[in-house]
Amino acid sequence: MALNASRQYQQNSKFQTVQMMSVARTVTARSLAKVPTLVFVASLVLIGCGKKDEPSAQQAGAMPVSVVELKSTSVPISAEAVAQTEGAKEVEIRPRVGGILLKKLFEEGAPIKAGQAMFLIDPVPFQIALANAQAQLAQQQARVVQTQRENIRLDDLLASQSISKREADNAASDNSMARASLAQFEAGVREAQLNLSYTTVTSPISGIAGRFDLSEGALVNANTSLLTTVSQINPIWVRFSLSDNELALLGGHLSPANVKEVTLLLTDGTEYAKKGKLNFAASGIDPQLGTQQLRATFNNENKRLLPGQFVRVRVTTGQRDGVFLLPQTAVLTNDKGKFVFVAEKGEDGKTIAAVRPIVVGEWQGEDWVVLSGLKAGELVIVDNLIKVRPAAAVDPHPLGAPPAAMPANKSAE
Repeated sequence: MALNASRQYQQNSKFQTVQMMSVARTVTARSLAKVPTLVFVASLVLIGCGKKDEPSAQQAGAMPVSVVELKSTSVPISAEAVAQTEGAKEVEIRPRVGGILLKKLFEEGAPIKAGQAMFLIDPVPFQIALANAQAQLAQQQARVVQTQRENIRLDDLLASQSISKREADNAASDNSMARASLAQFEAGVREAQLNLSYTTVTSPISGIAGRFDLSEGALVNANTSLLTTVSQINPIWVRFSLSDNELALLGGHLSPANVKEVTLLLTDGTEYAKKGKLNFAASGIDPQLGTQQLRATFNNENKRLLPGQFVRVRVTTGQRDGVFLLPQTAVLTNDKGKFVFVAEKGEDGKTIAAVRPIVVGEWQGEDWVVLSGLKAGELVIVDNLIKVRPAAAVDPHPLGAPPAAMPANKSAE
């Protein structure tokens, strides 16, 4: 029975295996029958997609670009230069007499008025010198009185022929010499008084006091020791220079007569509220630097400007009419100079990019000033310039506006 059971199990297994292989062949046949249908459907889908993309591919040939329409304008004829401020008057405070510096009588950096006391030098030696000069003067005054009295007495004796003419003449000479010495001693007294007054060091101008370079108790020498400085900052001066090329743009050598306006630009880029005037222009060009030295004066009532500041100045000599302003990015450079791309109609009616050589001047803010090479109404391309090529088709739109919308695909396609 066991043998019969084993044979029956093997026959059942073979039958199941044959059934599974039959099912697999059936499924494979059905799948292969569907393949041509799937391939056909996929082909139709690809053909349909290809037809829909054809218009976009054609439109992609025209490069979308932003343009600005040229309008003539007027700009000032000007040039800018780096400058430095300085006090209209800058005085070094030095002692006129030597001695021990006893006291500082001002605050550093504070406003100073003309005649204000700033330092005190030990006055005692000069007081003694004045007293000595006054004593010598009094002695000489007594000498003059004595010689004058003697001269009068001898003149009377000469009249009575009691003395010789020579003795009377000698008395007159003594009196004259005494009077001359008196004048000398009087000058000595005035000098002593002046030296004593110099022990109080005063400011000759009004302005802003500088830093005290020494210390109280220091020994200072007459006319050599620098104590401090005083700068007059209202008005304030601004020194600068312009090169030959810059002068040529402005019309040549500058003078107070042909400069219309001087504008001061602060370090933060803002303009100073007050306009300046040129108050000095060198008569020639510096042979070493090739520049003309210039100076302008500005009102500085609010004390906003201080000596030593680095600023910029803009010198204006007139106005230039009939020019164009273009963004800096629109102006390109090649081996022949500056040029731009303009959008214009080609022979086939399509809009293409064309090259326009131009002549530019200086910058006006963030724009180039175009002097020649363009006409009013032309459309200058300002972006996608790396991709733009001469005679290439372009699709222009105003700067700042989005490109024109692509035409919708027709449902029939």
